[in-house]
Amino acid sequence: MSNITTIILNNREFKLIGTAHVSRESIEEVRNTIREEKPDMVCVELDQARYNSITQNDTWSKLDLSKVFKERKGFLLIVNLVLAGFQRRLGNQLGVTPGEEMKTAIETAEEMKIPHSLCDREVHTTLRRAWARCSLWSKCKLLASLLASAFTTEKLSEQEIENLKKKNELDGMMSELADYLPGVKVVLIDERDQYLASKIWSSMLPPSPNAKPQKIVAVIGAGHMQGIITHLEQLASKEKNKDECTIEHELNELNKIPKRGIFSKTLPFIIPAIIVGLITFGFIREGSDIGITMILQWVLWNGSLAAIGAIIALGHPLVILVSFLGAPLTSLTPFIGVGIISGLVQIAVSKPRVSDVQDITQNITSIKGIYRNRITRALLVFFFSSLGSSIATFVLIPMWVIN
Repeated sequence: MSNITTIILNNREFKLIGTAHVSRESIEEVRNTIREEKPDMVCVELDQARYNSITQNDTWSKLDLSKVFKERKGFLLIVNLVLAGFQRRLGNQLGVTPGEEMKTAIETAEEMKIPHSLCDREVHTTLRRAWARCSLWSKCKLLASLLASAFTTEKLSEQEIENLKKKNELDGMMSELADYLPGVKVVLIDERDQYLASKIWSSMLPPSPNAKPQKIVAVIGAGHMQGIITHLEQLASKEKNKDECTIEHELNELNKIPKRGIFSKTLPFIIPAIIVGLITFGFIREGSDIGITMILQWVLWNGSLAAIGAIIALGHPLVILVSFLGAPLTSLTPFIGVGIISGLVQIAVSKPRVSDVQDITQNITSIKGIYRNRITRALLVFFFSSLGSSIATFVLIPMWVIN
């Protein structure tokens, strides 16, 4: 099912190939189009990190999980793995490696000595911008969706994968995403449409008036096709009108991580203050018995739910104990969470093996593999112990206020 669109703008010819990322047909379509068209430039929807992950076998061997936890990037890594695992499962069903069409585009370009350009925004930037745009409720919905996709066993047929390239199918999916998580849709789709279009447009030098049109083949996800066309047309209009707003400025704006608002910055301090204030109020107004009861509730609820989270993640017994003891204390400080401590202890007592690094891309495609791999199990410990502690905090505060 061909999904190629050609547009000519300002003496540039853009041939956009919309793919489904795990489509066998897309791989052949990309290879054949580049060979037949012999473009001046090949652009692909990849950033440097994802390009390295699909071309280098040792990418995971460079991962320092301790550094990830200490730099508070555990959630970003989890999201990356969930998304990669979902695509990998689809690819395994069809015998296709996710991103193979992008790799094929680059290999074919190199084979024909055609320059190529990586045109997507760095994935961590995209994820951090998406997270920053989410309200607390949207963040909960996003985490629920990620968990559902991580543990789903649903299978799609090859025809269903190909249908993802149909405009009507994509319109329905984009509409659902916009309704469910509008902020995430803006960052994952709309912003990247603009970013990709800007990078594709700027991948060539300004053409001379009488020269032969420069030809660019761009390999992109089918869901970005219409948005990229719209932005390319806008860029062509700006160039004709000599608009002062440069592409570089637009790209810089799209690469910025939104600054945290005052409420977001102070919330980690406000919650511990509320907890300490409520307990203190319990001592002053109701007496020591009530105050001590509240402290015990705080320790038992917070510690127990964090420990249960570690148990769900099949953490080491020492990790379960550390989660129980650490959660009531870390919840009262804005500088460190129990998940960081439990994750670090997990990798200390159950150090990742060479096989865990080698097999992680395959392990993330199944629940059994996720639990078997020591890297992903440490991430589960981090996530579920953090989740347990957070649940306890948001249960106890309203319970105390009501009582």
